[in-house]
Amino acid sequence: MEKRLFSSWIRKSNTPYFVISGMLLGAFVGMFSETSLNIALPTLVKSFATTTATVQWLVTGYMLVIGIILPLSSIISKWFTTRQIISFALIDFMVGAAISALAPNFPLLLTRRMIQGIGTGLILPLMFAVTMQVFPPQKIGTAIGVNGLVIMFAPAIGPTLTGFILGKLSWNWIFWLFIPFLAIALFCTLKFLVNVEKVTRPRVDKLSIMESVIGCSCLVVGVSFASTFGWLSWQVLTFLIIGIIILAAYTVRQVKLPVPILKLQTLKNKNFAICVVIVMLDFGMMLSAMYLLPMYIQNSLMLPVALTGIVMLPGGVINAITSAIAGRIYDYAGFKKPAICRFIIALVGAVMLFFTTVHSSIAYVIAANVILMIGGPLAMSPVQSGALNSLAPTDSGDGSTILNTVPQIFGAICTAIATSLLGMGQRSVTGSSPVQFVAGFHYGVSFTITVIIIGIILVALTKEQRKSVDVRHK
Repeated sequence: MEKRLFSSWIRKSNTPYFVISGMLLGAFVGMFSETSLNIALPTLVKSFATTTATVQWLVTGYMLVIGIILPLSSIISKWFTTRQIISFALIDFMVGAAISALAPNFPLLLTRRMIQGIGTGLILPLMFAVTMQVFPPQKIGTAIGVNGLVIMFAPAIGPTLTGFILGKLSWNWIFWLFIPFLAIALFCTLKFLVNVEKVTRPRVDKLSIMESVIGCSCLVVGVSFASTFGWLSWQVLTFLIIGIIILAAYTVRQVKLPVPILKLQTLKNKNFAICVVIVMLDFGMMLSAMYLLPMYIQNSLMLPVALTGIVMLPGGVINAITSAIAGRIYDYAGFKKPAICRFIIALVGAVMLFFTTVHSSIAYVIAANVILMIGGPLAMSPVQSGALNSLAPTDSGDGSTILNTVPQIFGAICTAIATSLLGMGQRSVTGSSPVQFVAGFHYGVSFTITVIIIGIILVALTKEQRKSVDVRHK
């Protein structure tokens, strides 16, 4: 009786955050996992007696799987109920985390790590879809802002919390830490989550799914192999060419299908397409920098892993503060001014990192990281709103899916490129290991700077279109 009264109170209360609480916690763990291993990579290289080029697959592989699953979320939600999908995603993540924590070798760790990406890829789009359904119209903006805070804050704070864990425990505890939070998320899902999509079980175009999976995989694998075989090697060129051809075929098929997996016609809108690229560049720039910096701190400044987490903390806090206010900025200033400010500020921080040495002070590195992290969401949230405002309301669902999918794939590619440049830089100089790593770090940061400059140019090419739009995810 008491349980029924409590559930009834939850449903009737003015705080539907209970309904999405399981997904919020699951999304936080998923996005936290996206960057949490960055700080542990040097430790994992030693533990498994492997190379940075190999270990980086724990980052790129995870993001690749998320990017593959995201476009499929719409068709999956028409075959299974919301509770079924989220429950499966959380259980999948828990099982993957447990097996990863017990992994005796790197291949098994990588396999289970990529399985975790399935859970994150399912949770993220449905979290927004459920939010749009359970919140009253006057509170949707705030609720979407909370979702955005989770997505931006979790990866920003990941390296710091991981540093604290590795300061006292082994790398295995990174994965054990996920399980209790995911168990709480599963309980909240089973207790409070409501089904928001009608199960219609439409026809599934299996060829489109195969093209999407194989094309994206080949592209990321090709770029990742560059750090081992070189950019002009037959292995890299073969995977890149196959990936491009298959993705081109996927694009043509989606345009011709009456009911496509993903409505790519939305990219014919020039302003929307440019905004997608800006979001993609912002995400890639952030991930490449957050991937390189912890390794520089440990391998060049020779700081212990726990202190590395503390050095990364101020940047994460600044990123969280900006995340909390970014959702409201678009209503007052549009997206062009915040985005240009974001990229210019980030350029200053990236240039500061480019001039680091083995003797750079901790204060200098913290200042550079804080400047780089200022306004991360300052571009992301307003540009996403501006992108969706460029579309007709009927296309906003597909547009939102694209805005979530493309950055994940590009983030994986950027991490792989940064790894390749890191190796090239290390081989370009002679001297001690810290000196060589600084050279590699500078090569990687040069890529980050290039991405930022392209972002500034593209923001300048966009046009503001201010109108109300339904931002519901497919």
